[in-house]
Amino acid sequence: MKKYIWSLSVGVMVLMIGAFLLGRFAFPEGGLAKLPAPELAEGERGQLGIDKNINEATIDNYLNRPDAVYRDVRMLKDPGNYEAIGGDSYLSGFVDGFEVVPLPYIVNVTGLPEAVGDTYTGKTLFTNVDGKYVANYEESMDILESLFPKDKVIFLMCGGGGYSGMLKNMLVALGWDATKIYDVGGYWFYDGDNKVEVKRELADGTAVYDFYKVPYHEIDFDSLTKASR
Repeated sequence: MKKYIWSLSVGVMVLMIGAFLLGRFAFPEGGLAKLPAPELAEGERGQLGIDKNINEATIDNYLNRPDAVYRDVRMLKDPGNYEAIGGDSYLSGFVDGFEVVPLPYIVNVTGLPEAVGDTYTGKTLFTNVDGKYVANYEESMDILESLFPKDKVIFLMCGGGGYSGMLKNMLVALGWDATKIYDVGGYWFYDGDNKVEVKRELADGTAVYDFYKVPYHEIDFDSLTKASR
């Protein structure tokens, strides 16, 4: 009996050590699954900056990580005519866990498809001047670092993938680690299990938008100090 108990104990210890080593191998980041390195998708999606591995089709597998922040960079209502390219100018829904920080309030937007026309042209934290990002307010960089922490993995989403690609380029140009930023594409193409619907239709067919559902980061430009040039 003692020999049996000893053998059983050894077997249990072997299983425990094996499970520990397997866990260390599969989840090397303190219990979190290791993320694939950012890699551009092929074709037009890659030109927008959308990731090959973590995107609309797979983002559900990477939600709720304590080492990451999730940012949807659309406006609640964009002046651009995104319906002209099959999208929605309104933020009609979002992926649960993402918080909204509109790109057009962070930096002036350029390079939109001609059919979209102009987007927001008001105050911004930064101005893109030939690829150089100039702070418009003394607090601009502090706000940017607060919204997009450098010590976190950053998942970016927008409507079609363009805004989030623009923001990734900006962050990298300003010193963020490109290997920790993922452009996961556009909500318009998301069909996962974590949709939060903002748009709904009334009985008469009128569309309304329940923006109270949106976790939204507002930038109060009136409270900021204009940068000295």
